[in-house]
Amino acid sequence: MATPVMVLFSPVLVPSAIVIFLVITGFLFSGGCGVAAITALSWIYNYVQVKHPLGADKLDYARDMLASMTRGVTEKAKEYGQYVKHKAREVAQGERS
Repeated sequence: MATPVMVLFSPVLVPSAIVIFLVITGFLFSGGCGVAAITALSWIYNYVQVKHPLGADKLDYARDMLASMTRGVTEKAKEYGQYVKHKAREVAQGERS
């Protein structure tokens, strides 16, 4: 007797079960995103307040390495600019001769 009733109500029960599953999943996902956001904001607050949170050493090291690489690239660009300027002068003087 249960099978015919289930077959009759399945067009209503299956979509409603899917909707309930999606709603519950959405609430869990939004809650997880909220917890992640609070954790990230707490870490940033502690980092700015110089309380040295977990992982701050790696962040400082990466920042220092990036600054070092940037200085190196800047120096190379200046050297190359001087080289190009010098070559342009040589070419200009060669054309005058």
